[in-house]
Amino acid sequence: MENAVNHPTDEPCFASFPPAVLRPAELTAFSRGGGARTIPLVTRAVGAEVFLTGQTLFEGGAGIALHTHNCPESVTILEGDAIVEIDGTEHLVTRFDTTYVPAGTPHRFRNASATEPMRILWIYASVDATRTLVETGVTARVDAEHARPEPENAN
Repeated sequence: MENAVNHPTDEPCFASFPPAVLRPAELTAFSRGGGARTIPLVTRAVGAEVFLTGQTLFEGGAGIALHTHNCPESVTILEGDAIVEIDGTEHLVTRFDTTYVPAGTPHRFRNASATEPMRILWIYASVDATRTLVETGVTARVDAEHARPEPENAN
């Protein structure tokens, strides 16, 4: 095509992101408190410039506080069953069920089982994602929680 025009959509959006293979079993888990711990995956530390991903593991009965984000979030259940509260409505979700929560929408996840583990994969639509706790109004960057490793004897 002699007169073909390159459109912006033909260009990679962020070519500087280096390829990576991330193995959660080999990465550090960070405590979120209350029986939940997070394993960061695609983050600034590996070159992410557009989005963040990671996994959160919940012990039996564990849950996280009601919160909002400054960007959309999608979560897929990888293991176990969960109760997700989105904007005041609870839903039972199970393996491979996926949620989408718009920015500013209050939500939380908790393990539906008192004894079995539950694991989620989360994806934030911004590398600068923040979390605001509904109860306190405190806002922090999502990647700031990746600075508190679990104690050595934690699972």
